[in-house]
Amino acid sequence: MKTKIFIAMLCVATTFTFAQHEHHEHHKNHDHGNATDDSWSSSRPDGHAPISVMGDHVHHKGGIMFSYRYMTMDMRQLRQGTDDVTNAAAHANYMVAPQDMIMNMHMLGAMYAPSDKITLMVMANYLENDMNLQMRSGMRFATNTSGLGDITVGALYSLFNKNRQAMHAQVAAIIPTGSIEAKDVTPMSMGNAVQLPYPMQLGTGSFGAKLGLTYLGQCDKFSWGHQLTGNINVNDNDQDYKFGNQYKLNNWVAAKAGDNLSVSVRLEGVLIDEINGTSDLLNPMMVTTADIANSGGTFINSGFGLNYIINNGSLKGLRFAAECSTPLYQDLNGIQLKQNYNLTFGLQYALH
Repeated sequence: MKTKIFIAMLCVATTFTFAQHEHHEHHKNHDHGNATDDSWSSSRPDGHAPISVMGDHVHHKGGIMFSYRYMTMDMRQLRQGTDDVTNAAAHANYMVAPQDMIMNMHMLGAMYAPSDKITLMVMANYLENDMNLQMRSGMRFATNTSGLGDITVGALYSLFNKNRQAMHAQVAAIIPTGSIEAKDVTPMSMGNAVQLPYPMQLGTGSFGAKLGLTYLGQCDKFSWGHQLTGNINVNDNDQDYKFGNQYKLNNWVAAKAGDNLSVSVRLEGVLIDEINGTSDLLNPMMVTTADIANSGGTFINSGFGLNYIINNGSLKGLRFAAECSTPLYQDLNGIQLKQNYNLTFGLQYALH
């Protein structure tokens, strides 16, 4: 509860502070006889959110944008609640304990605006999961999965864009194209490929809805934004469970460092619910990741990013972006691997 209150207060305070600054800049420019553009603009180097934030802006009628993102998440060291724990703590109740996990994701996206009010979008991803584990005996082994993830199809609706501030809503459907039957061989499987635990699966197996609201603001030298999103899994999948819903609140500030470059800082709060239901194909006493009690948690993450845009020539509208985020706080349900860092690199190409 304290985490939720802190994030909400931070969001309100940041919005108020920058809104007052923008109001002051707006009047200062008019007092000096300078013309100012009344609308928020995405064409500036700081006109996009950090690359790890999705659905952060809309396009004008006829606008098209293609994007590619590469994300890698590193997880290591067991944690229970807010405390680090040893392998012995996990092995007291489970035969196997994870040691580390790396998740790589390749994401392709496209956006098209049939009108100034509506921007359509689609996102597809390809995942690669690698986990190292250790048995009670001390023996170590690895499991791997890779393949297409779930696909998101939706729309952004512009609510307003004036006084260098903008707001839009997001509504999307998540289509369960990713497998929940990923398998691999383990030392206990007698040479046969067996169902892997929940974190190693490639999709949710459930239809879902993504709802969001994004506020953006700009002044002459920097931009800022807040985004609240929720991923809701609607139905139990074919194995009679559904992954926990996820709620995110992102807050960022980006400053221009020239005509082409901007730097950003970001603060993110994440709430992930526990998995609901269980798969009959998994033994919850075998490994921590097969027990739904070890799922979900609360996170506060910080991020530092760069955005570079080409403003002239045949590649005008092409952006290069990168961001590194690390956890400031994580409270995990049960025993899980804690997040270490998350790197995101991206290309975005806008056609107008």
